[in-house]
Amino acid sequence: MNGYGGKILRVNLTTGQITKEPTPAHVAEKFLGGRGFGIYFLYTEVPKGANPLGPENKLIISSGPLSGTLTPGAGKMDFTTKSPLTGGYASASVGGHLTAELKYAGYDSIIVEGISPKPVYLYINDDEVELRDASDLWGKGAITVETELKKRLGEEFQIATIGPAGENLVKYACISHDFGRQAGRGGVGTVMGAKKLKAIAVHGTKDIPIADPQALLRLGTEAYKACKASGGFEAWVRYGTSGVTVWSNEVGAFPVRNFQAGALEDYSGLSGETMRQRIVITDKGCFGCPSPCGKYSFSKKYNIYVEGPEYETTALIGGDCVLTDIEDVAYANWLCDELGIDTISVGNVMAFAIECFEKGIITKEDTGGLELRWGEPKVVFTLIEKIARREGIGDLLAEGVKYASQKLGKGSEEFAIHVKGMEVSGYESHNAPAMLLSYMTCDVGAHHNRSWAITYDLQVGRDLVTPDKAERVIYLQHVRPLFDCLGACRLQWVELSIDLGLYPPILKAITGIDRSWEDLLKISERVWNLTRMYWVREVEGFGREWDYPPPRFYKEPVTYGPTKGKLMSWSDIQKLLDMYYEKRGWDKNGIPTPEKLAELGLADIVK
Repeated sequence: MNGYGGKILRVNLTTGQITKEPTPAHVAEKFLGGRGFGIYFLYTEVPKGANPLGPENKLIISSGPLSGTLTPGAGKMDFTTKSPLTGGYASASVGGHLTAELKYAGYDSIIVEGISPKPVYLYINDDEVELRDASDLWGKGAITVETELKKRLGEEFQIATIGPAGENLVKYACISHDFGRQAGRGGVGTVMGAKKLKAIAVHGTKDIPIADPQALLRLGTEAYKACKASGGFEAWVRYGTSGVTVWSNEVGAFPVRNFQAGALEDYSGLSGETMRQRIVITDKGCFGCPSPCGKYSFSKKYNIYVEGPEYETTALIGGDCVLTDIEDVAYANWLCDELGIDTISVGNVMAFAIECFEKGIITKEDTGGLELRWGEPKVVFTLIEKIARREGIGDLLAEGVKYASQKLGKGSEEFAIHVKGMEVSGYESHNAPAMLLSYMTCDVGAHHNRSWAITYDLQVGRDLVTPDKAERVIYLQHVRPLFDCLGACRLQWVELSIDLGLYPPILKAITGIDRSWEDLLKISERVWNLTRMYWVREVEGFGREWDYPPPRFYKEPVTYGPTKGKLMSWSDIQKLLDMYYEKRGWDKNGIPTPEKLAELGLADIVK
């Protein structure tokens, strides 16, 4: 098939058996690649009720048809599994160079099954594939292991690895790649740790079959030129996501003190300009990126190199835990990268713990004498270490805020900031109905990358609860995740505003198949509905209540910032869900109707 590596690599860690099979053409046609492949294989191969940390669960690693080609930002890869954090669907994407290397080795997906009796890493060098002993790497940090494997195998190998948090089954452990890129959310690194798979090392030298190379050269070059010509190009490359920090504070979307406030009293020490001046060494991009948003940084204060911090890390570890020095946030970021923890979830969990301490729900007896206070770097660093190693209070916090609040009780459930068991990412949404609806209905739990709708709230009026907001959220939930199916970065569209119409002709030049943008959006809708049905299948009683936001967002007004005093009403939350479900073709309980499933060609899969 043009545009694809052509093979699925299946690795059974229990038996050590490694097999290769053709990429199914009908799956590529209906699900495209990336997270589309991920949910198809997860739904059809992992049995209902499988233990996320057991041998029946699978880790599905997939590229897309644009991956590794002459397309702006064609460096995205998807990791799909049953989430140990939520018990539902988990999908996490990562940039860097791994996805291109996998395609060059001739593979579209790796499906990892079973559990190894000892620590191993997966070695892929074109057709040569084997499991190698990783006992000497077990217990080491993710960045340390990536460095070590590149020394052993060569710089041309692209590495994905986990840290001690994944080994210790922290429920929100991540998978690291390229010295600072993470597949972060939902516990994909936890599943890798449960399978005793320390790392994956890939090197490929093969060509990707392209239907029309000359057309791809012309169209790809046109897309690159469009990126460079964007009015937002210079600022985006200079600051990357760190440029969002000031804007977020100015509009009251910056989470502070466990989402009690929407702005930090003094955020100048966290701004993109401060970060650029104090710690950034150079810009860093992923495969094929014309607009490198990664910032490779050095902290003199802590003598560490780190990629970032990205906005989300600054928001959840900086704002939510009230660290106001970018170097403190950078060191916390480095700790999380080395230990292998999702910075979004851990920042949220630490803010929850500090508030519990403030309210007397967690005591010094629980923390081993540590006083949990806002704005204390030592508290943050210590908690990250304890969580990664499951020591003391860290053992409870390693389970995530939903479980921790259920265990602690005493009203802590009211300020456990999650949806479906996943901690909310970095946008305070008391007064942003579209953004809150994005969190409520996101297919993995509360995550911004599927539908970043807060700018629409600002555009049309953030107090309005209207059908157009539900429509906008659905539109974004089809467009933005589509890039994860294609295997390309969405930020060239989001931040540089390049025309979405550039993509279908590029995809046709690569695959030889003519698809309109509407055709592609229908594929994305198909994927979205199948992920919803995975929740229905796996979680008993799943429905409307699982889409409810944290009580704080409709019970406690914002305490500080431009939105001070604001909150969502319970009736407006119900109204948002009613409008959303109706426009999606789902029933009142949020379940896709048989008619909708038939329309999307999913009836046979979900029967």
